Amino acid sequence: MEIHLDDLSGTKIKELIREHLSGMLEHSPPESKHALGLEELKKSDITFWSAWEEEELLGCGALKEIDAQHGEIKSMRTVKAHLRKGVARRLLEHAIDESRRRGYKRISLETGSMGAFEPARQLYLRFGFTFCPPFNGYKEDPNSLFMTKELS
Repeated sequence: MEIHLDDLSGTKIKELIREHLSGMLEHSPPESKHALGLEELKKSDITFWSAWEEEELLGCGALKEIDAQHGEIKSMRTVKAHLRKGVARRLLEHAIDESRRRGYKRISLETGSMGAFEPARQLYLRFGFTFCPPFNGYKEDPNSLFMTKELS
C-alpha cells in the first residue's frame, strides 16, 4: 500500500468522496453531517491523502490544521472492497505521524454515535484516542462523538 498526497482531481477519488458523503447522509441527519465535500477538502488548511495498491484506490483520509498545535482527522474512508484489510489503520498512522512531524500537541476528530460508526470508534480507541467535549466550533449533538489524542 502506498499513500500519496492527492489533489482530488482523479475520477476514482471523486467517486469515493461522493460515496463517503452519501454514506454519511445514510447514517446521520443533515444537520449532523460534518463530512467535507471536494471543494472544502481542497482548502489550504487541509492535507488530503489517498491509499493505493498499484492502480487500485483503497481509501483516503485528511488532516485539517486547526492551529499550530492541533490537527483534526477528516474524511477517513475505505473502499468497500477493502474493508477490514488495514487501510484505515495505515491512513490513521500516516495522519498521526504527519501531526507529530508538524509539531501538533493534539489531534482530534468527530465521528458518528450510531452503530455504523462503531468500527471507526474502535480503531480510534486502539490508537489511544479518548472521548472529549466538542472542539473547534462543534456543538453537542446526540449524533456525534468527539475524540482526541495527546501527542508526545
